[in-house]
Amino acid sequence: MKEYEISNMFDLTQTLAGDYLKQFTFPWEALDGIGKMICELGEALSGEEYEKKEENVWVARDAEVADTACITGPAIIGKGAQVRHCAFIRGNALVGDGAVVGNSTELKNVILFNKVQVPHYNYVGDSILGYKSHMGAGSITSNVKSDKTPVVIHADGENIPTGLKKMGAILGDCVEIGCGSVLNPGTVIGRDTNVYPLSMVRGCIPAGSIYKKAGEVAAKLALSQK
Repeated sequence: MKEYEISNMFDLTQTLAGDYLKQFTFPWEALDGIGKMICELGEALSGEEYEKKEENVWVARDAEVADTACITGPAIIGKGAQVRHCAFIRGNALVGDGAVVGNSTELKNVILFNKVQVPHYNYVGDSILGYKSHMGAGSITSNVKSDKTPVVIHADGENIPTGLKKMGAILGDCVEIGCGSVLNPGTVIGRDTNVYPLSMVRGCIPAGSIYKKAGEVAAKLALSQK
């Protein structure tokens, strides 16, 4: 389980939530407090760099936000971020610097690190996406089990109860999710891992892997071996 600890999955200098996340061992432990954290961060933001658009919504002055986008607080849109046509940000969302929230993408209760891309028809709920992680077109996080029971993390032969009825996915830094994939509740993907398009992913996937399908996960080759 150690590789799925916050300190091993993320570069915490690449998010305003770094100090907040340091309080926890595992990333899913941070999901319940995202809204409160955003409100506290927002009040401390520089007025020269951020504009408070409405109650608990702060948008960087150099961010690009489409007129057709809908943003409900608490929310912070980082410097140089893009929120594109018909994006729906419906509360408790921290969008990092240089991130892209694309056409018809929906966010709810999330931390997007800097330079995350969710650019085309994505749903990301009750999730944390690490630095430079990218979700291909139409890929989504599923955040509620069909039987509505609390989410359990399955890793290394262990079953870790989260106590959460809603939990989507945790992506480490530089994770690539292929188009049309579904990340089932409680999915945790280690940094620098690639997921094939049209995948149905559940459980924990090690860092530095290529996920081809359930039961077929290969380690990436070092550059010198390619």
